[in-house]
Amino acid sequence: LPLLLALSFLLYLSKDRNVISRGQEIQNRLDAELYYVRDDVVNLYALSFILPVPSDTNSLHFTWHSSSKVDYRLGFQVENTSAMDQLQSNISAQGEVPRTRSVFRVDIFCSGKADGEAVLTVQLNLTTPANNFTVLNFKRRKMCYRSKIFSYTFTLFPPIHLSNAPTTSTRVFYISVCVCCIVIFLVAIILAVLHLHSMKRVEMDDSVSDSGSSQGLSQPSTQTTQYLRADTPNNATPVTSYPSLRIEKNDLRSVTLLEAKTKVKDIAISRERVTLRDVLHEGTFGRIFHGVLLDEKDPSKEKQVFVKAVKDHASEVQVTMMLTESCKLRSLHHRNLLPISHVCIEDGEKPMVLLPYMNWGNLKLFLRQCKLAEANNPQAISQQDLVHMAIQISCGMSYLARREVIHKDLAARNCVIDNSMQVKITDNALARDLFPMDYHCLGDNENRPVRWMALESLLNNDFSSASDVWAFGVTLWELMTLGQTPYVDIDPFEMAAYLKDGYRIAQPINCPDELFAVMACCWALDLEERPKFQQLVQCLTEFHAALGAYV
Repeated sequence: LPLLLALSFLLYLSKDRNVISRGQEIQNRLDAELYYVRDDVVNLYALSFILPVPSDTNSLHFTWHSSSKVDYRLGFQVENTSAMDQLQSNISAQGEVPRTRSVFRVDIFCSGKADGEAVLTVQLNLTTPANNFTVLNFKRRKMCYRSKIFSYTFTLFPPIHLSNAPTTSTRVFYISVCVCCIVIFLVAIILAVLHLHSMKRVEMDDSVSDSGSSQGLSQPSTQTTQYLRADTPNNATPVTSYPSLRIEKNDLRSVTLLEAKTKVKDIAISRERVTLRDVLHEGTFGRIFHGVLLDEKDPSKEKQVFVKAVKDHASEVQVTMMLTESCKLRSLHHRNLLPISHVCIEDGEKPMVLLPYMNWGNLKLFLRQCKLAEANNPQAISQQDLVHMAIQISCGMSYLARREVIHKDLAARNCVIDNSMQVKITDNALARDLFPMDYHCLGDNENRPVRWMALESLLNNDFSSASDVWAFGVTLWELMTLGQTPYVDIDPFEMAAYLKDGYRIAQPINCPDELFAVMACCWALDLEERPKFQQLVQCLTEFHAALGAYV
């Protein structure tokens, strides 16, 4: 069947929508494209799911075209007619599939007469001149609500008589003053509410909120395994046009060891204050220790720390890179960040980097331990716990985005966790050595986290907050799979072509459709179409609250 059919839908990651006048589209939208028929192959996997539609979405848009003559017949079915009106489309019920790429719309308005979930089916029958017959059933579900009618009671003032002119004039004056006072009072209340609301949104970025609307995440699912596409036909914006955040290049090679030591001299401490205990993680040239730091004023007081160190055979370039990359989050203060605290850079000794201790250690290793323990204790870690971790990571990244700091290597391996399930993002110093299977060299003599990188980063080495959003989507996938490696079957040299062609990692087992939709939005090819971290915080917080409602 020589037909290409795709569904374009809108995902809102924020309950607040900024509607601009003069017919402009709603801001903060996320477009995606889902192929159902491509290269004569019907995506039965995508057709098998009943995808949710947000209650405030009233139309579905289908993009289609055929390279040869194909006749169609369009039909609709609604199971709950009391909650939803009959479906209507802007094209005729039968005709010929257009030869050029075009869009048709199906309106899915609620009736407003009853509360309930409406399951609807859009049936498209396709027939070729050779009488090959194909039936496509697109099933959706939408929550509809009864329309609320508000009644207002107005108090009418008694009529004014001309025979009592002086009294009437006085009464009109006082009435006018009262009306003005009421209007001013109402305006003040509205401004106060708006101010509190804006403050609440700002505060949401800096703290993890477990409260939210019980409606949670109202987004359509994108369970399409490798058929998921994050770009749209109209994505003509160049990938380097992401506004407000600078795009950085890798400049680590231009830094000398002496310069790296000079930059951290103000936080240098004596090596004698540090005691190394267990080796937590070891690579070819690097190690991470569990250490103890003695208080400078009172040696009887001690503090547990992570100690990043290099072995004696480490090269000067490797030592310089450890010091430079350790400074990525320096001087940043947020409850979900773990920046460097001290260094030891004494002459004749290999440098050491100290960070506050988190007793459950590396997040990726922790997730894999949880996966091993699943057989004996399936309740060891819940889906709600994993979403809570994702919220914390998005909060930390939202803070970095506001500070215009680009991480460039966000992944579970570069996060740590403690026994209270608090997650913190850390730098990527020594990550290439400790997790060598997560990094690959594509011929440019630089090991990069290819499977976590956005397409523009792979092709042009361009990094921005939008590329961090892409990596966050992969990190969220890591959480839901308990530390599995993404794109494990894809050759690193083919990753760019694979992503450019629209393919993405499959939906994890037991991952809710709404949560996978969030991941898919992060993998849009157009930077402008990816969500901001602030939107991700709110979206995941509401979804976390919705999960809590069922526990």
